[in-house]
Amino acid sequence: MNNTIKQTILNKEEEMIAFRRDLHMHPELQWQEFRTTDQVAKELDKLGIPYRRTNPTGLIADLKGGKPGKTVALRADMDALPVQELNQDLSYKSTENGKMHACGHDSHTSMLLTAAKALVEVKDELAGTVRFIFQPSEENAEGAKEMVAQGAMEGVDHVFGIHIWSQTPSGKISCVVGSSFASADIIEIDFKGQGGHGAMPHDTIDAAIIASSFVMNLQAIVSRETNPLDPVVVTIGKMEVGTRFNVIAENAHLEGTLRCFNNTTRSKVAKSIEQYAKKTAAIYEGTAEMIYKQGTQPVINDEKSALLVQKTITESFGEDALYFEPPTTGGEDFSYFQDEASGSFALVGSGNPAKDTEWAHHHGRFNIDESAMKNGAELYAQFAYNYLNQDEF
Repeated sequence: MNNTIKQTILNKEEEMIAFRRDLHMHPELQWQEFRTTDQVAKELDKLGIPYRRTNPTGLIADLKGGKPGKTVALRADMDALPVQELNQDLSYKSTENGKMHACGHDSHTSMLLTAAKALVEVKDELAGTVRFIFQPSEENAEGAKEMVAQGAMEGVDHVFGIHIWSQTPSGKISCVVGSSFASADIIEIDFKGQGGHGAMPHDTIDAAIIASSFVMNLQAIVSRETNPLDPVVVTIGKMEVGTRFNVIAENAHLEGTLRCFNNTTRSKVAKSIEQYAKKTAAIYEGTAEMIYKQGTQPVINDEKSALLVQKTITESFGEDALYFEPPTTGGEDFSYFQDEASGSFALVGSGNPAKDTEWAHHHGRFNIDESAMKNGAELYAQFAYNYLNQDEF
């Protein structure tokens, strides 16, 4: 543990919280994070850390250490969600109707910026370079891929990310070896039948019946075609069918998601979903077409990286701070950075019933225990310091 890093972050804690609250009051959706980008740029200017803006939003900044060495990237996402804030008593509630930082990205940005402030204080001791990636558009799984395309991972040897996590108790931090987040793909299926009068079903092919049968049978893929020790989630979340009470539907449109931790299973299940759709439609003499969109890759933490994170946690915060959050079938586009370099992803606990911060991510009541932010900021900085100044990798 580097004491200068710890003390700098403690000294900057109020500043960090104020910056987070400012972002919370001015949430910006994916690819619209112009103000957020400007605010981060102003702080990097003060620190003298060179950066470049990515298009249309986001920044990549490099802090070069006093000694030659590898490059470690630290990533924070910046976008908000189209969610109405329900925390009406907050002094820093969202000022944008229908927009809210309901997933904690405001805290990620502030924590990474504070980590940069701490690392500037020890830059002469760093054996290598720390790259700060302030990423837009995580919520629609496009930002990381675009940042990679714009050079965010060029020359990077290792990458580390953090997510504030309301399901983990405040004061605890988790970084498991192996599976952390699942892949998150989008499924769209269109069934076509033959419409007609609701009183004359024998002259029709009912798309509502086709779609309903498909939804009811779909879970057999999970229960009978996949290994029960290999988690898979298939969800149909949207179903549009029919136009009127006495008209038999000619078309049905369904949208859903597939979540996996294994890419082989992912491909197999995607193929099975399409087969189920087409064969179910054929039973009723209808047709089916499926569009499958890959979203995020699974986040699989590198063993050496995760163990170094765990070591950093215990050295910085004590053995009691180390926590092992089970893998989640939520998605995280941090996975695209891991396609380019080994790395890991940690969850910083923020759940505190006394502060009403245990609400689920993406809920209108979501908020964080701001006392946990110093842990996240320090973990960013201490991990980068430890990675660059050791020989284990």
